[in-house]
Amino acid sequence: MANFLSSLSRTIHISLGISIILFVVLFFLNGGFDFDLLFWSWLFRYIHVVVGIMWIGLLWYFNFVQIPNMVKIPDEQKPAISKVIAPSALFWFRWAAFATIVTGLIVAYINGYLHQAMTLGIGSGGGKSTAIGIGMWLGIIMAFNVWFVIWPNQKRALGIIEVEAEIKAKAAKTAMLFSRTNTLLSLPMLLSMVAAQNLY
Repeated sequence: MANFLSSLSRTIHISLGISIILFVVLFFLNGGFDFDLLFWSWLFRYIHVVVGIMWIGLLWYFNFVQIPNMVKIPDEQKPAISKVIAPSALFWFRWAAFATIVTGLIVAYINGYLHQAMTLGIGSGGGKSTAIGIGMWLGIIMAFNVWFVIWPNQKRALGIIEVEAEIKAKAAKTAMLFSRTNTLLSLPMLLSMVAAQNLY
C-alpha cells in the first residue's frame, strides 16, 4: 500500500479507479442510468465540486497557512516557498478557478437556468435563480481576480518576472489584498450556491 501512496499520480489514478467502480456499482444497483441531460448535469456538477474544492482549498491554504507564516520563516529558507511551493500552488490555483467557472456555467446551461442566474432572477421570480446567480457572479469576480490581478502580481512578487524591489513589494501587497478579497467573498459565494441547491 505504501508503494502507491508514495506516488501522487498512482494515488489519484487509484482514487479515480475506485470512483469509476463505485459509479458502475451504483449504475447497476439503480437498474442503469440514461445518458441524458440529468447524467451530464451530474457529471459536470461532480467535476465542478472537485475543482472547486481544489480552488477554494488553495485559496484558504494561502490565506490561513502560507501568508501568515511567511514572516516566521528565516530569509534563507524563503526561496523554498517563493521558488518552488508557491509557483506550483498558483498553477493549480488558477487552473482550478478556471475549471470551476467553466463547469459551473456548463451545469447552469444544461439545467436551463444560465440566463436566469446571470440576470439574478430579475423578471423570473427570483428565489433560486437569485441565490445561484449571486454565487455565480461572486465566483466569476473571484476567478477574474485570480487570473487578472493575483497571478500577474504574484509573477512579479515571486520573481518569475524580474522587476525592481519597490514594484515587487507593491505587487506582493496587491496580490495579498486581492487574495484576501477572494477569501472574504468565498463564504458568501458558497452560502449562495448551497442555499440555491437546498433551500428552494
